[in-house]
Amino acid sequence: MSEIDSIRKKLEEKLAPARYEHTISVSFTCMALAMRYGYDLEKAELAGLLHDCAKRYDDQKIIKKCEKHGIALTDSELRSPAVIHARLGAFLAEHKFGVSDPEILSAIACHTTGKPQMGLLDKILYVADYIEPRRDKAPGLMEMRRLAFEDLDEALYQILKGTLAYLERSGHFADEMTQKAFEACEELRRNKEEALPENEERNGKEDTSADDGSKGINKNGRKGHRRKKRRKH
Repeated sequence: MSEIDSIRKKLEEKLAPARYEHTISVSFTCMALAMRYGYDLEKAELAGLLHDCAKRYDDQKIIKKCEKHGIALTDSELRSPAVIHARLGAFLAEHKFGVSDPEILSAIACHTTGKPQMGLLDKILYVADYIEPRRDKAPGLMEMRRLAFEDLDEALYQILKGTLAYLERSGHFADEMTQKAFEACEELRRNKEEALPENEERNGKEDTSADDGSKGINKNGRKGHRRKKRRKH
């Protein structure tokens, strides 16, 4: 039995059926994003499989296990305990499932909150957890699923922004790391915009007519010529 098959079997035995189905869906979505952005497929799959391995426990038991294993929790995390399973999950991935790769452990540890200076696998897992096909309640899913395969950084930014807005509207506490992750994404986005040549930015804004250039079809349904200007994604 391969390592992946062994991990799947263990997770299926430990997780609730719906959580296990979510786990498999996230792992496949991680692999799809890894193919899109040139990342290692096996590492992406492992991160997806193990990201919720601590969700077999409820929040209070997760906190107790963190205390037992010496995993220091911040006051902010304790005020939003739903995010803590990521910290315990990284510990279990290392000590129970034998994962030593720091990129995989990092992605699992920050998949609920994000963090500043996220690596590629951090971003892939965070976004995959939001857009995976079995999700049906998160806002803007159709747009986020499209955006994730066009501009991963922008998808991450929009998901973090939406998450903070939702937490504020619903009166829930937002872990400070989520705010820091959003601010880092916002700064990166601003720097990209400032570095964009003025004429490219203008062209990108002008290329928004009703003519469907991506399919070569105009408003009357006739085949038309593709635009010569490159779309800005």
